[in-house]
Amino acid sequence: MNEHILIVEDEEKLARFIELELIHEGYKVSKAFNGRTGLEMAENNDFSLILLDIMLPELNGLEVLRRLGKTHSTPVILLTARDAVMDKVAGLDAGAVDYITKPFAIEELLARIRVALKLHGSAAVAQTEEQEGVYTWKGLVLDDPKHRVTYSGQEINLTNREFIMLKVLLQNRDIVLSRETLLEKVCGYDYVGETNVVDVYVRFLRTKIDEAFGVKMIQTVRGVGYVIKSD
Repeated sequence: MNEHILIVEDEEKLARFIELELIHEGYKVSKAFNGRTGLEMAENNDFSLILLDIMLPELNGLEVLRRLGKTHSTPVILLTARDAVMDKVAGLDAGAVDYITKPFAIEELLARIRVALKLHGSAAVAQTEEQEGVYTWKGLVLDDPKHRVTYSGQEINLTNREFIMLKVLLQNRDIVLSRETLLEKVCGYDYVGETNVVDVYVRFLRTKIDEAFGVKMIQTVRGVGYVIKSD
């Protein structure tokens, strides 16, 4: 594990407690005890995640979040007072990925950190893939510029609509897409027909990929649609 977490918290005992727990979990940790120092550290270092208290001296957490959001996309989890509802709303609107109220159980904080790191990492991978036009899932590689799909180096022959369906699902990993959404993206907004055509294309893809290579790539979310999960 090489994630580096910044704690910006003016309660030094609490910051030290969180630091020890994070180090025990294998994270690298830095601390700041006021908003101005925290902002400077965040702007000048490549942190994986920031734990940011709202009530800070010199520069409050919301202002730190606002300024940082102009130049960085580091995920931020806010540490808030239990009754500070408007602060929570303002923080989320300003770009925080999550918040946790004090006092909190360290197990809950660690779980929220894991989720935030995972989601941010998936988004970064997806952005890089989209720029390159190459999408991957385990042994599968979809190369959009070359219009080519392989699994463990073995080429998979897909029709044009099967290819588009697979690309859309890979572009939206971990997001459940409804049949209506998939139909619009694969067949176009002008398509007139039943959404069960999506089920047909999914079945074709499962035959050519899932069954052929013994994997479970496309998952059904009953009553909602389909998804390819990162795990």
